[in-house]
Amino acid sequence: MKRIAHLIAGTTIILGIAHVSPAAAVGEMPDKQTCASAKSGIIAGGCIATDREKGNCMACHSFTGIERTRLQAGNIGPPLVAVKARYPSQKRLREQVVDASQFNPHTVMPLFGKYRILTDNEIDLIVQWLYSL
Repeated sequence: MKRIAHLIAGTTIILGIAHVSPAAAVGEMPDKQTCASAKSGIIAGGCIATDREKGNCMACHSFTGIERTRLQAGNIGPPLVAVKARYPSQKRLREQVVDASQFNPHTVMPLFGKYRILTDNEIDLIVQWLYSL
């Protein structure tokens, strides 16, 4: 198991990341070959989240593994680390992805569910992936 330390608000949090396949680890950016064969689960969620025509999460957020890809992370949104600590409930995290404006009316986050940018299934897969971070 690979261990990664993240510094958040002055607190060091150690996250364990289990390897799923040689091409991608849980909570990391999957490569194109892995995405081509992913149909469901965490890896599929990561593929949707990093697809420029779908979630495009890396346009605003950074997350583990992106530094080893062709993508550059944005810095408009918070880093996607320790997601379980920030969102103890997957339901609440899903609500954030569906319509962030209900929690912050001035959000710049796309309203993925409210404006049907992503399907319910795609949102569920992204939430699974986010919860692995």
